[in-house]
Amino acid sequence: MIVKIAVVLATAVSAAAAGVALPPVGALAASTAGFGYHETGVWVPAHDEEVSFVVDGTTTFGTLQVPARRRGERLPAALLLPGSGPTDRDGNQPPAFAPNTIRDLARVLEGDRVVTLRFDKYGTGRTGLGAWAERPQELDYPAFVRQAAAARDYLQGRGEVASRRVALAGHSEGAMTALVLAADAPRDRRAAALIMLQPLALRMLDVLAMQLHDQTRQLVGSGGMSEEEGRAVDRAIDVAVDDLRGGRPVDTTAMPPALAALFQALAGPSRRFITSVDAVFPPDVARRLRPMPVLLTCGALDPQVPCHTTDQLAAVVGHRVVLPGVGHAMTGADGTFSPVLTSRLGALRW
Repeated sequence: MIVKIAVVLATAVSAAAAGVALPPVGALAASTAGFGYHETGVWVPAHDEEVSFVVDGTTTFGTLQVPARRRGERLPAALLLPGSGPTDRDGNQPPAFAPNTIRDLARVLEGDRVVTLRFDKYGTGRTGLGAWAERPQELDYPAFVRQAAAARDYLQGRGEVASRRVALAGHSEGAMTALVLAADAPRDRRAAALIMLQPLALRMLDVLAMQLHDQTRQLVGSGGMSEEEGRAVDRAIDVAVDDLRGGRPVDTTAMPPALAALFQALAGPSRRFITSVDAVFPPDVARRLRPMPVLLTCGALDPQVPCHTTDQLAAVVGHRVVLPGVGHAMTGADGTFSPVLTSRLGALRW
């Protein structure tokens, strides 16, 4: 997916626009079963709320999802961060790509009586590019981290939320952002838990190069490219990555057209973002974490972020859950959310 979304991200950035009713008694009994609550008192039903907050001069829009609760009760919460590229609050890149990864994650956590906040990051949904619309080439990864930090602060300040029980949860690149927030938070903003789902666990350009080399090997193996051509393409990929990191012009003359278009996009208006996100090495960030509950997962069938790419990160945090039969979108072949992940989320306490 990183190959695909790198091009889409460059395109998106350069385009520069982007009364309370009581629940029935039966429903109340079902919703409170196992939590030791009584059917007496005043209950507020579960609801979704369109919310907004301002960061760096941009109004960011999101969805606050609140489970049923007793009036005045403060619940644990989680900030949900989507993957890379123009992925909106629900985990989609409309109209063509709609796995609903983040919306489904919010639904699962609501079942555990966890308040969630998900939002349209820069370049997506109602938020668009905001203050960056006239200068998209200046948008970098730290801006996305600040946006996520503002979302965390907003969530911690909500009356429905126990402010010291806010977890950070992210998918793919969003998992890396959650890690950065958790590691670098000031004392009064510390995360209660960290959830990294199919995370970007190495430097971004290293993962991109790995994906491209895999595709080259597949082409050579299928006869679509000679071995000599494959070696030339692999060399061109490595040189292009070095040039991006070194701030040099990227030479794409030895690349096939599709690959050349990718690196031309990466070296264009989104170069500042690409090089700034690539500067983050997640295992090093994880070494700054204070003790807290951590859930790290990888999908056994994930071709985009294979489990082996999380080895170093797993070694630092001390564990990893491999989700059987699951790809990058946290679902199985039938499209349903991983039951193993659902169970692990339900067992996590913060």
